[in-house]
Amino acid sequence: MELQSSAYVLGACAALLMGFAKAGVPPSAILSVALMTEAFSEDAQLSVGAMLPVLLVGDVLTVAFYRRHAQLSRLLGLVPYVALGMVLGYLVLCQTDGNQLRPVLGWLILTLFVLELLRRRFDWSRTAEKWWFAAILGTAAGFGTMIGNAAGPVMTMYLLGQRLPKEQFIGTCAWFFLLVNTLKIVPFWSQGMITAETLRFDLIIVPMVPIGVVLGVWVLPRIPQRFFDGLVLVLAGVSGMWLIVKS
Repeated sequence: MELQSSAYVLGACAALLMGFAKAGVPPSAILSVALMTEAFSEDAQLSVGAMLPVLLVGDVLTVAFYRRHAQLSRLLGLVPYVALGMVLGYLVLCQTDGNQLRPVLGWLILTLFVLELLRRRFDWSRTAEKWWFAAILGTAAGFGTMIGNAAGPVMTMYLLGQRLPKEQFIGTCAWFFLLVNTLKIVPFWSQGMITAETLRFDLIIVPMVPIGVVLGVWVLPRIPQRFFDGLVLVLAGVSGMWLIVKS
């Protein structure tokens, strides 16, 4: 598949936004996934594979900065449910080809969009200690990360419920996604989602990830958080609808 120059622009924007997400602006990850899907408009599965190295670079950078703040004990209850979600996601990947994944990604992004709105509307932190809360969010995180690298909003909801300080929040998230994303390398390769073409693509766009991290650290204190998150959420909702309509 020959990529157009616009694909590299979209991919670079996706990598930049993912850097923002890793720097502590999680909602930007939803839009990043949608942009990468549009970059590989002829094969949505390749977009998921192309995003994985971007995520790993962001994870490594974030772990390097916040590794001492991680609270890994907060993740133990999620492990079996995340594993279940990843298995379910892998089974879906085995049954889909190319752009059959586009509507799945679209509905997944819209679902995460709605969940984020609900989290903002209701005080879900009161249910954070319930076993079913961990079961639902853990399974959703595993499924979302395997299907479309889109577990960020789910983990945001879970860790916010744990009332972690900002540094511990980012550090715990970073370790979780570094481990989970590393586990996805072999399944993605076996499904043909990571190819020589996607790796060449990644070599060009990956430098935007550290730039996004640095910009996120610099920009975040200078703009109203509510305005930024609201803008990203609106764009994410529009992106999800676009993927469904175009499929």
